[in-house]
Amino acid sequence: MEDYRTIQGRSAVEIEVKHSRFIASAAFVETEEQALDFLAQIRAANRTANHNVYAYVLREGNRLRYSDDGEPAKTAGLPVLEAIQHAGLVDCIVVVTRYFGGTLLGTGGLVRAYTESASGVLEASRVVTVRSCVDIRVTVEYPLYERAALILQNAGARMQDPEFAQDVTLTATLPEGEEAPLIPAFAELSRGAAVPQISKPYYTPF
Repeated sequence: MEDYRTIQGRSAVEIEVKHSRFIASAAFVETEEQALDFLAQIRAANRTANHNVYAYVLREGNRLRYSDDGEPAKTAGLPVLEAIQHAGLVDCIVVVTRYFGGTLLGTGGLVRAYTESASGVLEASRVVTVRSCVDIRVTVEYPLYERAALILQNAGARMQDPEFAQDVTLTATLPEGEEAPLIPAFAELSRGAAVPQISKPYYTPF
């Protein structure tokens, strides 16, 4: 599986266009069930809204869906979907809630408003790259602690808190494949005494 970009958690932004309120809400979702559950939550929280337009893109089954929810065809859901795709995101849903302000926006105005809303909430979201990573765990004697930590830091590893006991155990996460040069580095540092343990690869934001 290739690396991919998604968002963490949830976020929301609001804009006003000619007295109409557009509230954009975004969330990380991994399944269609989660996407529809988030949509239901937004609808329940905005029962008096005129429209709850949405779009989502999922890695699972390469699935994507969008809905204009009563707005003219292709003026609402499609611009929201295109905002997600333009940002290069997957496992993501955006719902744009509209409270009509009494002034018609026209086809072009609707497209601009929904595009701006969706793009705005994605810009406000924390975007992460999910990669295949491994954990590396190595135990060294106290005099070698700082140099061992430096080896991991120079490799760009994400460090966890060290464990101090009779010796020091360091644990860190780094992209799969980048752990190979560290094994001989620790062997040289410790004259063969420090043998790193490498976890199985797993996908995580990095």
